[in-house]
Amino acid sequence: MREAPLKTPEPLAYLNGRWLPLSQAAVSVFDGGFLQGTTVAEQLRTFRGQLFRLDLHLSRLARSLEIVGVDPQVPLAELGQIAAELAEQNRKLIDPDDDLGVTIFVTPGMSPTYAAVVRQQGPTVCVHTQPLSFGTWAQKYETGESLVVTDIMQVPAQCWPAELKCRSRMHYYLADKRAREIEAGARALLLEERGCVTEASTANIVLYFKDGGLVSPPKEHILPGVTVAVLEELAGQIGVPFGHRELTVAHVARADEVLLCSTSPCIWSVTRLNGQPIADGKPGVMFRQLLKEWSRMVGLEIKAQALRFANR
Repeated sequence: MREAPLKTPEPLAYLNGRWLPLSQAAVSVFDGGFLQGTTVAEQLRTFRGQLFRLDLHLSRLARSLEIVGVDPQVPLAELGQIAAELAEQNRKLIDPDDDLGVTIFVTPGMSPTYAAVVRQQGPTVCVHTQPLSFGTWAQKYETGESLVVTDIMQVPAQCWPAELKCRSRMHYYLADKRAREIEAGARALLLEERGCVTEASTANIVLYFKDGGLVSPPKEHILPGVTVAVLEELAGQIGVPFGHRELTVAHVARADEVLLCSTSPCIWSVTRLNGQPIADGKPGVMFRQLLKEWSRMVGLEIKAQALRFANR
């Protein structure tokens, strides 16, 4: 049985069976997650204090753990309960109209190389929260995002499968760094070795064609995004077809709208590609309709909430 949460004016975290102040939730420099980036992670968010699609995130976490062969030694259902309890506790420290990001991560634990100097056994399991950083994306709802194709490619499936949700993200870092060198404020659009579109850094991509509906890359080529699954669900509710097929940069350039999907912002528009406008260079009607449907589903105005807290 896990111990009860502490009472503290500081946000709480859960680390290896213990509840402790977030400032004390430290991972050893000898941990494999630090030394090799061998960290499996899920990022969730709350809406009105409630975790969104926890079941889908836990299912994806289970698959990632299976791929890397790590047993967290905590039942995933219990991890879900911990995440929900942590969100409830830490929400008391923020504005009632604000929301939290919730992170669950698991590493294999201490590197065998340092077994002689480190006594901790078993995996590292942590759950923590943070206020959503609305300022990093709120204005994107108004202006859209700029994407740039760089010379940094997506990690090939021969290295690790696309369905693995992990923190080994040096390619994202380098691709975004290169994108910003090409165009200030842009982010990278990653291609696989054949030149097909996979995703943006930390976000899935979905195209909209007025004569064909919404389409994203094949599921087997991308991380199975929870947000994309929700977007497909919403598309069905409003009668818009949603499909999966191989896409090229040319498809992105001539799409009527391009959307990015990620847990915290949900969805936002791409309005420029490689320095050129997409369509009229403004967020489009489909984006606004889908964001409206998403807001209705969760019971709050997503864009209004982000703009309200963007400059805190």
